[in-house]
Amino acid sequence: MPIDVKPLDPQQLRTWLMAAGKGDAAAFRSLYDASSSKLFGFALRILHKRELAEEVLQESFVAIWNNAANYQSHLAAPMTWMATIVRNKAFDHLRRSDAAVEIDADQFDGEVMNAMQDPQATPIEALQLSGDAKALAWCMSALEGAHRQVLALAYFHDLSHSEVAAQMALPIGTVKTWIRRSLDKLRVCLARREQA
Repeated sequence: MPIDVKPLDPQQLRTWLMAAGKGDAAAFRSLYDASSSKLFGFALRILHKRELAEEVLQESFVAIWNNAANYQSHLAAPMTWMATIVRNKAFDHLRRSDAAVEIDADQFDGEVMNAMQDPQATPIEALQLSGDAKALAWCMSALEGAHRQVLALAYFHDLSHSEVAAQMALPIGTVKTWIRRSLDKLRVCLARREQA
C-alpha cells in the first residue's frame, strides 16, 4: 500500500464532511479515502493491535457518518474532529476490555513542543522550553484519557469550556471540574519532577 505523504487539505475535508452531513455518500467515500490511513495510524498508536485499530476505525467512520451533520467547522478542524471520535472510540474499547490506556508519549511530546515553540527564543531558552515541554507531556500522559482530552481541547485548541462540553458531549459542570482537577494534578506532577 503506498504511503500518502501529501498533507490533507482541511478545506477539502471540510467540504466533504459538510456534504456527508447532508447524506452525500460519494463525498463520504472521498473523505474516507483521504483520511482513513491517518486515522487508522492514530488508532493503532493507542491500541497497539492492528485488528483492534481496524475495528475502532470502522466504528469511528460509522459515528462520523451519523454525526457529520453536527460538525461545526468553527470549533475544530475536520481532522481534529474525526481524530477526537477515533480517540474516544479507542478509549471506549480499552475501557470495555479493562485494559490500561497507553499513551503515545512521542505524540504528546510533539504536540506540547509545537504548542510551546517560540520562534524568537535563544538556543538556551529553546533548550529550557524543550525540557519544560517534555515534563508537561509526561505529566499529561499520566492523566486519565478523557480528562487529558478535555484539557487538550481547552488549552491546545483554545476552545471555551462550553465548546469543549459540546465537542465531548459532556455537561459543562463536568468539563469545568475535570479541567480544574487535571490542572491540579499537573501542578503536583510538575512540582515533583522539578524536585527530582
